[in-house]
Order: sequence, then structure tokens, then C-alpha cells
Amino acid sequence: MKGLYTILLLLLSNSFMTLAWYGHLRFFGKNSDQNSTPLWIIILLSWGIAFFEYCFQVPANRIGSSELGGPFSLLQLKVIQEVITLIVFVIFSVIAFKNVQFTMNHLIAFILLVGAVYFIFKK
Repeated sequence: MKGLYTILLLLLSNSFMTLAWYGHLRFFGKNSDQNSTPLWIIILLSWGIAFFEYCFQVPANRIGSSELGGPFSLLQLKVIQEVITLIVFVIFSVIAFKNVQFTMNHLIAFILLVGAVYFIFKK
């Protein structure tokens, strides 16, 4: 159960992280009416969104860490987090940015990351 909670919290965390890191490109970008928003305001907004990332990331790592009784080693947690980050980013970019095109190179890179998950859990 701790493993499932960890993954769900990481999904939530990465959703906020992706929005904080890349959302301003969509919502305050070149084609936006709010393109003239000062950078310092965008930074503060991103920090505010990133706060919620940490509200989910820190508990995910604490629940999932084998150091604190969870099912995942530190390396496993990191690889899981990276794959979740990629999945969330792909979904976000397809929804938020209509001009994003994925190529065979992107698919191969994703498969290699999934391979990393396989090898990090292989005994």
C-alpha cells in the first residue's frame, strides 16, 4: 500500500512541478494576452505552485523510502520519479501545447527510461 501511495503522491507532485516549470510558457507566453507580465511575478507564481509540489513530494519520499520503512530504495525512488516526470510532462505538453510533435527519438528515449526502471528493480 505504501508503494501505491508513494506513486500517487509523486503523480500529484509532478503535476504541480510541471505546471510551475512550464505552465508560464503556455499561460504567459508569446500568444497570451498576459505576455507583458513581469518576470518577477511569473517567478513568484511558479514558486507558489511549486509549494504544492513539495507538499506531495516530501511525503511521497518519506512514505516510499526504505530508510523509513517504505518499499523503495533511494535509487528506485529517483528512477520512479523521473519516469513519472516524463509521463506527466508528455501529457501536459500534448494538452497545453498543440504544436508539440513527438518523434521516434522521443519514443526510443522513453523506452530506455522504462528500461531503467526494469534494471533498477532487477535483483
